[in-house]
Amino acid sequence: MKMDYESLLSEIEKQARYGEIRVMRVRRNMVILKNGVISGIETTDETGFAVRVLDRNFSFFSTSNLEPSNLKKTVERAIRMAKTLDKREVKLSQEEEVKDRWGVDEVNKIEDFPLEEKVSHMMDVDRSLESSGVPIRMQFLRDKITEIEYLNTDGSRISGRIPSIFYYYFIGVIEDGNFEQGSQEFGRSGGYEALKEWNLLEVTVEEAKKLKKIAKSKKLPEGKMDLIVGPEVSGIVAHESCGHPMESDRIMGREAAQAGESFVKPNMIGERIGTDLVNVVDDPTIDHSFGYYKYDFEGVRARKRYLYKEGRINEFLMNREFAGALGLKSNAAARSSEWDKEPIVRMSTTYIEPGDFNLDELVEDVKYGIFMNSFTEWNIDDIRFNEKYVGREAYLIENGEIKDPVKRPVLEITTTGFYGSVDGVSKDLRFFAGTCGKGDPMQGVDVWMGGPYVRLRNVYMR
Repeated sequence: MKMDYESLLSEIEKQARYGEIRVMRVRRNMVILKNGVISGIETTDETGFAVRVLDRNFSFFSTSNLEPSNLKKTVERAIRMAKTLDKREVKLSQEEEVKDRWGVDEVNKIEDFPLEEKVSHMMDVDRSLESSGVPIRMQFLRDKITEIEYLNTDGSRISGRIPSIFYYYFIGVIEDGNFEQGSQEFGRSGGYEALKEWNLLEVTVEEAKKLKKIAKSKKLPEGKMDLIVGPEVSGIVAHESCGHPMESDRIMGREAAQAGESFVKPNMIGERIGTDLVNVVDDPTIDHSFGYYKYDFEGVRARKRYLYKEGRINEFLMNREFAGALGLKSNAAARSSEWDKEPIVRMSTTYIEPGDFNLDELVEDVKYGIFMNSFTEWNIDDIRFNEKYVGREAYLIENGEIKDPVKRPVLEITTTGFYGSVDGVSKDLRFFAGTCGKGDPMQGVDVWMGGPYVRLRNVYMR
């Protein structure tokens, strides 16, 4: 017997200030391949119900028991809890009522793509790597279909469907007695057309060739010099030193005991963060992006958000609660990883916006410096201000030319130091998949991060 969610919502409306119901089904298929041997195959299909109620305070309850009697009890508990918790001033932003059904299209549908074909594709990659002299090889492939039904007491009724593909590889090579490792994540909303788009056979072998060169690289003397970072590095910088510190819950102290605080304060809109060339965006609406959504988990229409604009702090990532606290409208940043997790402020696709140069133009104007095309390690403090990035694929630049590989160059810098040193941004734009972790209990959500090639002047490298 299917539950009448409208009647549950009506009960919330009678007894509380606000309420929302979310029913979420997530189907996953996963394959793991290690050195040509299947080490794991898993299929899961989970459906759950979540209710959030606001009265004196917010309450959140969830259950996987979808029997109508249990759902009714779950809603009653949520109402009771919201009315008995210590009172807290919560003012939700006023948002438009939405009625919509939306979804992401697939060319090669996940449901029609057989396991045998997935394994065959992964085996082709493994054989290609093995023949290229790669002794350590691991691949992980996951597809996922997320279906969401959302209702709230403001009148919104939204149904959404997001199919997505995720692929990860890890390889290790030995060259002249030196070991080097590399990995990369690929993600996309849509169907299995992603495998053709990613061209994994060529990409993985090319990575192996680079690793063999890197294994023979030498350390560069430390000192001040120019630095060009590639899209993978500019992407992690954008995610860690802009996306996270611009989350409104973090700014307002909600994350202090969990993931940390932010160097950004509520009154810092308009303050200088970098040069005029710095524009950092978070955009959930990019077609087939890994963190794509049309509406967030509070029923607010998603849009492009300029977090840093022309070198200044411009806009926080906000849900309805923190937008209301700041007297603003939500910009649709509420996301939840699973049916049993509350929606919290999250990123989607975070990147430095492209500029006017090409890579050659950035390089030719460097007398002495480093080109850090990818990273092997990063670290950042819990206010997102002091950070460190260690290069994996990196090269010396001398007199406007890219020269020999450089071993593990290290950039230790502040957020304002990084963005304040930017004097050139390329036209390129590449994205890389990731899983962003936040919250307690932990929530991992699909994201893209990326950007162009970015040139920094006179930074300290070691």
